[in-house]
Amino acid sequence: MIACDRDAGAPGFEYADRRALVSAEDEEGLDRLARAEQVEGLIAPGIDWPVAIAARIAGRLGLPHPLDPETAALAVSKLRQRERFADHGVAQPRFALCGSLEEARAAAGELGYPCVVKAPDRQGQRGLSRVAEVATLAEAVEVALSASRSRSCLVEELVPGREVTVNAFSAGGRFHPLTVTDRLTAEPPAFGVALAHAWPAEGAEEAAEAARRAADALGIADGPTYTQIVLGPDGPRVVELAARLGGGHDAELCRVALDVDLNALALAAALGEESELPRPRPRGGACVRFLVAPPGELLRIDGLDAALEVDGILDARAYRRPGWVFGPLLRGSDRAGFVLAVGDSHDDALARADRAAQRVQFVTADAEAVV
Repeated sequence: MIACDRDAGAPGFEYADRRALVSAEDEEGLDRLARAEQVEGLIAPGIDWPVAIAARIAGRLGLPHPLDPETAALAVSKLRQRERFADHGVAQPRFALCGSLEEARAAAGELGYPCVVKAPDRQGQRGLSRVAEVATLAEAVEVALSASRSRSCLVEELVPGREVTVNAFSAGGRFHPLTVTDRLTAEPPAFGVALAHAWPAEGAEEAAEAARRAADALGIADGPTYTQIVLGPDGPRVVELAARLGGGHDAELCRVALDVDLNALALAAALGEESELPRPRPRGGACVRFLVAPPGELLRIDGLDAALEVDGILDARAYRRPGWVFGPLLRGSDRAGFVLAVGDSHDDALARADRAAQRVQFVTADAEAVV
């Protein structure tokens, strides 16, 4: 297996047979690599935009892929998703596409504050802001427009309610919901950044049905999907769907919660192999808790072994090595590590994960002082 990333220190490299310093968004470079290595399949397991790149390269090389290029392109565009959901009656936040601050002001005035401003073609909280009042709208619009590939932004209604994530796998047009997890998020300014995924979530059936309708609307018949949903006062609203594995250790959580290996299913789909979805065998509860480091240059990490000694902790890892400079928590990529826990229930697994996380310390120094 060849892993590709522009970052020589990418955490995923240690799990690959070989590594290539090629950006996951460099379609021409990835195409050349795939041809030179005569690969048998391509997969973008935890990042949105390359999902469409992998599908297009697979199409050009005549390789199997769970998504055709048209469906993949639809899946990676938040705007085209919104339009398709509207066409198919999928409940979602109200939205408007804007190309200027004036248009955004008009949209926000109609939708009401607080609202959400985002780039329609980015991920991982890049270009995403929660806008509480008109005074902070201009900055949010500039952030979104600067991040957007199309120099446009979406202004969306902020639906109140509990956030959940539906991880599912489709095979032959049949949608199989697997884990439905509570998505516990950080306080502003880290809007939308998950600090934990806890299973099982209440309202799983209605969330799974909303995710199924979203996948059907986009024409996704095969492969994994990761759907974020708000359980609002008027029922579930689909925030967005990604035609990939969740990037927050969702597959690992699914394995320990249900004894279903989502990673293996996704790889089989990318290789065009038929695989029978195993019957889930649920346990009491499971949780992924993310670790956050204080800003500064990482000097050392203490307590990972101690975290593993907590009853119910199956894994505890850091993403970065000493020398890495952490900034403030603003995006998912700013998180420092994770612990994976199981327990007798949702709350028990979350409590065990919290106890383990408290044992881990990221020791940092002021980066400017070090320089």
